[in-house]
Amino acid sequence: MYDSIIPLFPGLPGGPELLIVLFVLVLLFGANKIPKLARSTGQAMGEFKRGREEIEEELQEGVESSDTDATAATGETTETTETDAERSN
Repeated sequence: MYDSIIPLFPGLPGGPELLIVLFVLVLLFGANKIPKLARSTGQAMGEFKRGREEIEEELQEGVESSDTDATAATGETTETTETDAERSN
């Protein structure tokens, strides 16, 4: 009935593949440098995340300021229209 097993996440390495990758990493970098490599990778990811959050905050502030400017411009036009209507009465 079930001839083949379809992986849940195709393309992601499974157990044996991960062991081979870890073995190659140990051969290339040595057992002492792997924790340092992991630490520096984690720090780089943290810096990237902080930078992305700062950019998102700046963009949000820009959108809010442009909304405020648009509201102020609309409010001025409404006041001018009301003044014109009062003059005609």
